[in-house]
Amino acid sequence: MKRILTLLFFMLAGMLQPVMAADEKPAEDTYAYYGFEPEIVTNYISNRKKLGFVRISVELMVKDPQDLVALQHHDPLLRAAIVEILGNQPEDRVKSLTGREEIRRECYDTVNRLLEQETGRALVVNLLFTKYLYD
Repeated sequence: MKRILTLLFFMLAGMLQPVMAADEKPAEDTYAYYGFEPEIVTNYISNRKKLGFVRISVELMVKDPQDLVALQHHDPLLRAAIVEILGNQPEDRVKSLTGREEIRRECYDTVNRLLEQETGRALVVNLLFTKYLYD
């Protein structure tokens, strides 16, 4: 009987997951997001006689929530760079899915390049367009 209880004890102990101490942090990354407020609205190069416009919501994904302070500080610089990129796009690129992804990638690269110049490191893990409207 004692052997059976000991065997059961070790079997159950092996199934239980270790409990972390209160001061330990989980090993997973904690991502944070920074959104530009208000949304970015600008014109783009249109093939028609009237001016085309694009309205986007941009979210910057960072690995460390402490980086949000730097993003907030450099918000005007980053916003101006994104507006400039959008303003230089032809209508075909703005309205196509592949063009939209190319624009997103160009914005991502530019934002990280500017942040590296200002802070010494690229802070942004990903740049997301959460709203993308055009006319």
